[in-house]
Amino acid sequence: MGTFTILLGGELFRTPRLERQIEGSRVIAADAGMGHARMLGIVPELWVGDFDSVPANLPRDLAAVPRKVFPAEKDMTDGELAIAEALERGATGLVLAGAFGGKRADHAFLHLALGLRLAEKGIAVLLTSGAQEGAPILPSETSYDYADGTLFSVLGFSELGGLTVTGAKWPLDRVEVAFGSSLTISNEVKGRLGIALERGRALLLAHPHPLPES
Repeated sequence: MGTFTILLGGELFRTPRLERQIEGSRVIAADAGMGHARMLGIVPELWVGDFDSVPANLPRDLAAVPRKVFPAEKDMTDGELAIAEALERGATGLVLAGAFGGKRADHAFLHLALGLRLAEKGIAVLLTSGAQEGAPILPSETSYDYADGTLFSVLGFSELGGLTVTGAKWPLDRVEVAFGSSLTISNEVKGRLGIALERGRALLLAHPHPLPES
C-alpha cells in the first residue's frame, strides 16, 4: 500500500522538491522511463513495457530489474500499463514522473487526462517533470504549498462552475469558466494558494522550479 512513483518517458529534472516527493515511494519504470532511474539514483522494483525504447548502457543493477514485457501492438501505453501494475500492488497515491514533454504530445495529453480519471477514482495523483507539476482539480476545496511568485494555470477539461482562487495575484470568486477559455492561464501565487471548484474538472499546472533560460 502507499505511494508509487511511475517513471515515464517525458522530461524529468532532478530537484530537491522532486526528491522529497518520491522519497520512500515504491518505483515502477515504464520503458524509456528507466533512464530517469539512473539520473535519480534509484532502482525500480519492476520495469514494464514493450521495450522498444530501452536506454543504452544501463548499469548492472538497473539492467537486472525484473521485466514485464508486452507486445508492441497493445491497447495501452507503457505508462498506463505501469500505472495498472502499481494499482494492482495496492497503490493509493501516484507520482507520475516524466509526465510532460518528450517526443509524443499525445502521450503527454493522455497523462493529464489519465491523472484526472485516477483522481475521480480516489487515487492521489501528482504529475511532474521536476520543473513543473500538475494536480487534478475536482469539485472540492484544496490548498497548495507553493512559494510566492510561483506561476500557475488552471487548465479546464470541461466548463468550470463556481471556481474560486485565493492566495493569487489575480483571485477569482465563484466564477463560471467556459471550456477553452484563457481566463485561468498564467496566474501567480501570492500567499497560500487555495482553489475551490463546485462543478467540472480541471488540472492545476504550476512551475515551482523554473529552469534557467538557455
